[in-house]
Order: sequence, then structure tokens, then C-alpha cells
Amino acid sequence: MQEGSTQKQILEANKLAKRLRRQVGEAVADYNMIEAGDRVMVCLSGGKDSYGLLDILLSLKASAPVHFDVVAMHLDQAHPGYPADILPNYLTTLGIPFHIERQDTHSIVKRVIPEGKTMCSLCSRLRRGVIYRVATELGATKIALGHHREDMLETLFLNMFHGGKLKGMPPKLVSDDGRHVVIRPLAYAAEKDLAAYAVVKSFPIIPCDLCGSQENLQRQQIKAMLSDWNRRFPGRIETMFRALCNVVPSHLADPKLHDFAGIVATGVADADGDTVFDEPEFAGAPGVFPLRVVEAG
Repeated sequence: MQEGSTQKQILEANKLAKRLRRQVGEAVADYNMIEAGDRVMVCLSGGKDSYGLLDILLSLKASAPVHFDVVAMHLDQAHPGYPADILPNYLTTLGIPFHIERQDTHSIVKRVIPEGKTMCSLCSRLRRGVIYRVATELGATKIALGHHREDMLETLFLNMFHGGKLKGMPPKLVSDDGRHVVIRPLAYAAEKDLAAYAVVKSFPIIPCDLCGSQENLQRQQIKAMLSDWNRRFPGRIETMFRALCNVVPSHLADPKLHDFAGIVATGVADADGDTVFDEPEFAGAPGVFPLRVVEAG
């Protein structure tokens, strides 16, 4: 019985690894993330996602049709109790180039941000500046971050709810200083798969006690909302992510993206035209979010 169970676990672990490698490979190809001769700096936080990213990129590097180099980078932010030996020991066993940058951003954040307030914004800006500088020093042509599918969706809703923008987290972009190309090879990967992969690979996880433990974070609220939706309506995460990749600007309301002012009737049928008097084709379909109208008063 135990032998059969072990064989099943091995089979499931192999399927998981193949799925993640395929998804990362597809994302890299779809968005031309990595090109011949690239030096990819993989940013390691010590969390499950960045460990998985590094492991999968190293696996793909061995069989990729083009040559590229990988260098790991970790920012030690001088958190109290930070286990400074874990990542160097792990990276040394991999036998790959790596750089540990120590910058006491923790003290800056604690000094500037009042107790109980969200630290993520300032921490992120400080961390980003260090990452860009180190990327230049290491000669990196691409900066790889470990954000996954759910991260991208959470960012979309955060910007919608709190920023008034239909803006997500792109799989590839130019950094805000204009000097670096940032890529997110895990764009197609599910968080639950990365969590399972971390267990299979026994990654030495370093917990984040600076921001991850702040339960009042807006991102945590969005994460809980999406998790609840997906629990009640299985497949919603996949559907919403497909929507990120299938945008129709003419059916939104931004005049900078579509010339609404210049619209005129042409007398010619348009397959993309709005069937304004018809019910949407998904109306009444299983799993569609029920809407409730509440009248004022």
C-alpha cells in the first residue's frame, strides 16, 4: 500500500514539474521574454515563487534552443532575525552564479512608516531601486521576478478598486528608470502549483515578517475575495486570467484607446459590433456570478 502511494506521489510530482515547465516555456515564448545571449537576473526573495522560478528557468536553460545565462540575486533587507546563511548555502549547492546584496531598508521603513500602517509601498520602492542598480552592476539584460497568475489578477483588482484604473501586472515591461527589461516567466503559473512544487522540492523557505504578516493589507483582502470566488465558482481564476489576455478596447470606455468620438454608421456588418439589444451569450450559464440589485432607501 505504501509503495503504491509513493509511486502515485512521484507521478503527481512529475506531472506538476512538467506542467510548470510547459507554462513557463509558453510564457517566455509568447512574450519573447528571453533571447539568445541574455543574462537573466532572477530575484530571489526566499519565498516559494522565486525559488520555483529559479529552479524552472535552470531546467529550461539546459534544453533551451538558445543560450542564456542565469544569475541569482537576493536582497538582504536586514530584518531582525534574518537567517543570512540559508540562501548562500542553497545557491552554493546549485553551483550557479549569485549575488547577495545587503541593504538596511528595514530600518528606513520602520523609521518612516507609522506603526500599524502598510509598509509595502515604501519597501517596494527601496527594493526596486537596489534591484535596478545591482542588475546594471551584474550586466543583466533581463530582470526576472516571481509573480504568478494570481498576483497579476490581484493587481488588476487592486488598481480597479483603489486606483480607479484598469491596470494589471504585465508579463514583460521596461523598468520605470527606462534601463531594464523586467519579465515575469511565471505569468501562466497557478499559485497552488507553485506551493505544491515548493513542498516537492523542499525549498528552504524564508518567511517574510516585514509585510506578509500585516493582515490589513489590501492585497490580502483581494486575495481572499478571489479565493472565495474560485471556491464558489470553480474555474473563475482561469476565466478571469484569460480576460487579461483578451482585451477589447472598443468595448471599454477609454477614449485614449479607442476613437469613440469618430464612430459613424457604415452600413456594413461588423462582427465585433455591439449586439446592444441582445443578452450576453454567457447569461444564465453555470458558474456566472449572480448579481443582486439593491434599491436605495
